[in-house]
Amino acid sequence: MKILSPRLLCALERFNAAYPWDHNAHYHRWIRRQLPKRFNHALDIGSGSGDLARLLARRAAAVTAVDSDPAITAQAQELTPDVLPVTFIVADAVAEFPAGSYDVITCVATIHHMPFAQALTCFRRHLAPGGTLVIVGLSRAQTPVDHLLGVAAIPANAAMGWLKNKGRPSPRPVSMTASTRSADMTFDDIVRDEVSP
Repeated sequence: MKILSPRLLCALERFNAAYPWDHNAHYHRWIRRQLPKRFNHALDIGSGSGDLARLLARRAAAVTAVDSDPAITAQAQELTPDVLPVTFIVADAVAEFPAGSYDVITCVATIHHMPFAQALTCFRRHLAPGGTLVIVGLSRAQTPVDHLLGVAAIPANAAMGWLKNKGRPSPRPVSMTASTRSADMTFDDIVRDEVSP
């Protein structure tokens, strides 16, 4: 669905580049509220620059952070103090799922890059009994309401970037350098796959 002219789209891209903000980090506070106060072992899938993994390490005895991008994983390791119990791994989170059982598994804006049903099966298999799985995902717009929300998000995104940067141009956060891909499943597809046996 084409909503914006190429000229307006370029202007928005320049504005967003000058006033960036990390959409994923926006959910970190909410994610932490879903988790127990303390837990033994956490797995952060699609860990990117390691921001969430470092937050999880404040509550966990150990955190395994997995990302398929070697460059962003190297940056995550550089940004992480040695005293934090975080191990970064470059791997395909589904094909090379880290062995073990995890009390907490997080997956933020990553599951749409994976084979969905296979990823959920891996998560379930490696989640410890009574463990917590938190997924923040994306879905492809399908309904008129989805498209309306997408249109409303355009100025809201620009405003949020300007507010988060206090009206001053800012460099792009390291966490926003990983490659991305649009979601290809609709919300209905996700619900149908998730509840299927």
